[in-house]
Amino acid sequence: MRGLIPSSDLLLEPGIVHLQTGTLGLIPRPVFDATVAAAREVERDPLVAAYGPGKARLDGVRRKAAELLGCQMEEIILTGSTTSGMNMIAQGLRLSAGDRVVTTDQEHHGGELCWRWLERRRGIAIDTVAVPPGTANPQSIVDAFAKAITPATKVISFSHILYSTGLRMPVAELCALARARGCLAVVDGAQAVGAIPVDVKALGCHFYAASGHKWLNGPKGTGLLFISAELGDTIDAMALQSGRQANSDATGINNIAGLHGLGAAIDYIQAIGLERIELHNLALCAELHDGLSRLPRVAFAAPDSGPLASQLLTFSISGVDVKKLRGILAAKYHVHVRAVEQSGYTGLRASPHLFNHSDDVRALVQALRQELA
Repeated sequence: MRGLIPSSDLLLEPGIVHLQTGTLGLIPRPVFDATVAAAREVERDPLVAAYGPGKARLDGVRRKAAELLGCQMEEIILTGSTTSGMNMIAQGLRLSAGDRVVTTDQEHHGGELCWRWLERRRGIAIDTVAVPPGTANPQSIVDAFAKAITPATKVISFSHILYSTGLRMPVAELCALARARGCLAVVDGAQAVGAIPVDVKALGCHFYAASGHKWLNGPKGTGLLFISAELGDTIDAMALQSGRQANSDATGINNIAGLHGLGAAIDYIQAIGLERIELHNLALCAELHDGLSRLPRVAFAAPDSGPLASQLLTFSISGVDVKKLRGILAAKYHVHVRAVEQSGYTGLRASPHLFNHSDDVRALVQALRQELA
């Protein structure tokens, strides 16, 4: 299988196998060039770029993001990361002592620490739903959330795709449950936007935070936040005191060039097509699953097909120090994957994207075969 973009669009050092988009994506050359061009424009006339016509241009990026997520421009805030979006949600909600938040035991720290902060500062309580590796029944996840929700629960917060195991969560069903029980649904979309089609209205969530620098292959330090218009003034974050435009009195000056680069990244992804990207990434994961299945002592953390499968493939190898092995793969073979340690589980995670191809999959399998021999 070939990649979906020409090799000339990649700035990656030759010889590196990057199976780490789940951590950081690669900016394609056209997106990089657009970001550099925007930076030059900023420095030619900073005041015009930051205010007046410049603010209107950044609203154009918000429109592109809204089209990507299936919402209105007024419901989009441009941020620096998924984490900054999650922090804005938690800081702006009027939660107080005795209020409860339900989340999972597989959340990335960037989507969890905001609730831990509220636990310390305001006395909220956090209830954790276990979604262990090997979970294969979406209804069991919904049932576990339903059991954890109490009359004091105000928020349920979970990832669209779990960064640890790669499990794709039953988002629409969980959002419907939240609404039925009078809760707000907060979705961490760091591992979804740019990899799969995302329609926040169809999902039914109240909030959706995402990164620009992972699957969208945009500049580092960019992100998106959806806040449903139905919420009105339910959220009162500091960064929203002057509205939702970039470069407001409440946000200060944003990363102007980076955000224009994010707009170019959205254009680049949209031109290829998210359905096509999803199929490509899943096919590469299927090839990798097949190759890894032939190695000794390998076990997988999530289903390789069906509604819970994603473009993140996490696997464990019994009797192996995966952190040490990850370092060997990088240093000796120039193959980059992630070591995952979460809720007692340890494994390696590969996250192929549109620039990867079958040779990258074979490189990882062959390197592991040699090291496990």
